[in-house]
Order: sequence, then structure tokens, then C-alpha cells
Amino acid sequence: MVLTKTQTTASQVEILAKLYLEGKPAEISDETIAQLCDWLMDEFHQLPLNLQFSDYMRYANVKELFADIEQSHLWVSADSYDSSVYPNPIYGFIFQGMHDYDHYLTDSDFSLKGEIAAYNFTAKRVPSLEIQKILYSEIVLRSAAYLHLGHAADPKIVFP
Repeated sequence: MVLTKTQTTASQVEILAKLYLEGKPAEISDETIAQLCDWLMDEFHQLPLNLQFSDYMRYANVKELFADIEQSHLWVSADSYDSSVYPNPIYGFIFQGMHDYDHYLTDSDFSLKGEIAAYNFTAKRVPSLEIQKILYSEIVLRSAAYLHLGHAADPKIVFP
């Protein structure tokens, strides 16, 4: 996936990016991480897609992503789920697949506006406010940092 600045102001992106880039990594309890992982596994079991790992495959735009999803297939790039919050990389893999499918379900692109739409759709399903905050950091803030920098920022979870 390649994020775009479409339909958003540079100041919105910059403000959210700075929250991510300048924020200190959040301390997350083992209980919250376990709850997050359980929720992600439940989400994975509901995905009607064949997720496939790739070291190199990335979607350039939502048209490519949506075309694969309509064929019940989804590439998940290894560099898309390198978050330090997960105790096992499989959860990041699941998160990325679920998040991309949420883009499809909300017909949202990779702009900041699209990432916020996907986040809002996902946030309604999570079991706790703590997990909403983790996902906000992963989806909205990290995406804003990507848009601001032009490349992926070092992964972390921040609670501004």
C-alpha cells in the first residue's frame, strides 16, 4: 500500500505526524496485549480472504488492493506489520490484512481521510478503549508520519 496526501491538508498531516514522531512509546500492559491478540485472531477467523505473505508485494493504490480482495486474495507485505507491540509477527500480519479489508469495506483510499475512515470502522469493533488507542496510533498517526516523511517511520505505539 502506498499512502497519498489526497483530500487532506498538509497541516493536518504534519500535526498528526508530529504526535507520532515526537511521542514517547506507550507502555501497554500484558493484559491489553493479550486482549488485542485475541481480538485480532477473532477478526482473522472472520476474514473471507486468502492472506498471502510477501517480502516485496505492495499495493500502489486501492484499485489494485480492491481488485485482489474481489478475488478473495490479499498480499500482505512484510514491511507493513513490523510493530513492536505484537508478541508474534503473525498478529501484525493479521492486523494488516484486517486493516486492508476495512479499507475495502469502507471504500476508502490510503489518504489521511481514508485511513481515518478505516480506523473509525475498525474502532467500533474493538473490545476496549486501550485497543482503540493502539489502533489509532497504528492506523492514523503512523500513516500521517508516512505521509509527512514520504517513507515509513520507525514503528512504535504512542498515546498522545
